[in-house]
Amino acid sequence: MRVVVVGAGVMGCGTALELKARGVSDVIVLERAVPGAEASSAAAGMLAAQIESRDDAELDGYVAAREAYANWAASLRELTGVDIGYRRSGALSIVSPEGLDAARRLVDSQRARGLRAELIDGTAARMVEPELASGVMHALHFSDEAQVDPPQLLRALSVATSRAGVVIRGGSTVSMLLTEGGRCVGVSLDGREILRADAVVLAAGSWSSLVPGVPDELPRVRPVRGQLLMLEERPARLGSIVFSGHAYVVPRGDGRVVCGATMEHVGHRRELTAAGIHTVLGNSIAIAPRLGEAEFVRAWSNFRPQVATSDGSPGAPLVGRSPLPGLFLATGHHRNGILLAKVTADTVANAVTAAPPR
Repeated sequence: MRVVVVGAGVMGCGTALELKARGVSDVIVLERAVPGAEASSAAAGMLAAQIESRDDAELDGYVAAREAYANWAASLRELTGVDIGYRRSGALSIVSPEGLDAARRLVDSQRARGLRAELIDGTAARMVEPELASGVMHALHFSDEAQVDPPQLLRALSVATSRAGVVIRGGSTVSMLLTEGGRCVGVSLDGREILRADAVVLAAGSWSSLVPGVPDELPRVRPVRGQLLMLEERPARLGSIVFSGHAYVVPRGDGRVVCGATMEHVGHRRELTAAGIHTVLGNSIAIAPRLGEAEFVRAWSNFRPQVATSDGSPGAPLVGRSPLPGLFLATGHHRNGILLAKVTADTVANAVTAAPPR
């Protein structure tokens, strides 16, 4: 069986690795640029299942995804020798006075499901994270939230897939999904090379809807630009992930602190803007004032792949079988691609290997 995977980020590489683990003999990953160069390696790496979930069904899936990382991190390290930076750093989410009632309901709901969650006052929050701003009056504390270092995750996946016998082809642009008899049977590369396959997995992130031949009935995946930056504390002071609205700081534990992020509907424009960086810096220093003393290391942007809906809110990720037989989906994860990478890879690999032969 041959499977072609379009996209060499965490979704594509993770799925390719799981396909090989299920006995697929021929797996080819195509990447138009450099593997891992897009949103995967540019993400903050939060495994913030309890903070990011919007309802109970999503919460259950997100927590399962977060918990899968402990074994995945150990497995990847054993396979490759690469440490992906997995650790349970815990997380605080700052609560405004207006949000106290909602925060209490959330804690009650999550505790009823056996999860650890607390609503604490500002003094207790600063016992958890002494660098927190003095004006913080309340925060939600989720001690089981975790993180990984996305560039290290991509490095580990690249090494693991190569050692498993996956072929990764950089500089390969898919110019068309090929169909015969109402089924996807491969791809055309740059309009010159035909690459036939028993199954094709679309894992092209925010570019997924731009691949010619994608079924019209699929929801569109659009880019949402996020600008992020990295600071370095000397010595390291922050320990916990801290959220405040759409802003967050993610300390790596070694002095590096990732700060983010803007949410911009500007298409595939990669520019860093003065306003964007100003906003991220201002929000980060408001969370932890001593970050104003930290060294500015670098800034970058990425594109979250958001499934479009009629009201503009993020739609559910596109995972598993598509309306076109032979085409499978691993895209549209918006803010939670890193969190959902392993469970998505498992789901798609299972769907592909369970599909009837053409």
